[in-house]
Amino acid sequence: MSYYERHVFFCTNRRDDGRASCGDCHAQEMRDYAKKRCKSLELTGKGKVRINSAGCLDRCGEGPVIVVYPEAIWYSYIDEEDLDEIIDEHLVHGRVVERLKI
Repeated sequence: MSYYERHVFFCTNRRDDGRASCGDCHAQEMRDYAKKRCKSLELTGKGKVRINSAGCLDRCGEGPVIVVYPEAIWYSYIDEEDLDEIIDEHLVHGRVVERLKI
């Protein structure tokens, strides 16, 4: 049994060479928002959901990106509304949000 039911990794990488990076799209702030919202919904803790920052996930060109494990579902998002949909549908109900999947 895994310690967490789901583990969500937010790419928060910032590249210095001019290439697109998730960090340029306020990824850290969006990660903070998702973590706060999951806590408010009591989704966090042992046996539940963990929200983490990650270094480069090497998909910044499609970003900003997150990946949800154990399903290994990759999402791109634009704003808090997209994250709310991922939280409500995938993390709460286990349904993949096809429109945001990459």
